[in-house]
Amino acid sequence: MKIAEIKQLADLKGMVGQEIAISDWVLMSQERINQFAEATGDFQWIHVDVERAKNSPFKSTVAHGFLTLSLIPLFTDQCIRMPSMKMALNYGSNKVRFTHPVPAGSRVRGRFTVKEVDEVPGGIQLNMLVNVEIEGVDKPACVAEALSRRYE
Repeated sequence: MKIAEIKQLADLKGMVGQEIAISDWVLMSQERINQFAEATGDFQWIHVDVERAKNSPFKSTVAHGFLTLSLIPLFTDQCIRMPSMKMALNYGSNKVRFTHPVPAGSRVRGRFTVKEVDEVPGGIQLNMLVNVEIEGVDKPACVAEALSRRYE
């Protein structure tokens, strides 16, 4: 894990292009996948039918792509500290790609690179390139630009 300590939001402007943080590994358990299916109503068999998935090309159930994407706030909380920040809001995502399936039982983590920092009234808009890695796999599971608005 690599933790980023950002004292002031303005400091992010000098970090554009730099990888600043790497989260800890998080288990992508079948239980987590099932809970996501319950929350979203997406019960596609490749996610929730363990027996049927054994005969799939993946030989296992795999996490929903949007579940993988939805872990970005968890990864962020693990490894990016901004003590001066009073409030953060998700603003959206750009260029999201699910480039490799995440088998149930594998571990994933996020790598964060500052892509862009723009001023908005009262704060900044942060565009963070996030690569979600799967332990032991060369290709990332997900690549996304995560947009947030942050205020001091």
